[in-house]
Amino acid sequence: MPNKDEAAHKFGVHKSDEEWFHELGAEAYYVLREKGTERPFINHYYKLNDQGVYCCRGCETPLFLSEAKYDSGSGWPAFYAALDPSKILEKRDTTHGMIRTEVMCAHCGGHLGHVFDDGPQPTGMRYCINSASLHFVKAESKK
Repeated sequence: MPNKDEAAHKFGVHKSDEEWFHELGAEAYYVLREKGTERPFINHYYKLNDQGVYCCRGCETPLFLSEAKYDSGSGWPAFYAALDPSKILEKRDTTHGMIRTEVMCAHCGGHLGHVFDDGPQPTGMRYCINSASLHFVKAESKK
């Protein structure tokens, strides 16, 4: 599990708040840049079962494969593993009277969601990710 210090991490994407808002729109800006959370069960990718790659909506970095997605019953897309652990940051989060581990994109610093240790095998992890922080790229069908 990557435990990188956000303050010491150098992000590859640098934009003003106005640029981020213009590019992302209100909901994605709230989640990615203000560490917000979208409503459960009615978000865009919760029930999606297509094959492909889930990328960061802020910078298009590939983060999760559809093969690692499962229905956790939480109301948000859940994955048991990241595509490449070096592409995410995990940071202790003590907001809202809880102790959790925040998941962020290592390239742009966008807030993705949280990770918990109550997921299925083979990892036992549950990456609970906001749909608004993701962009799905469907796999090309093979003919």
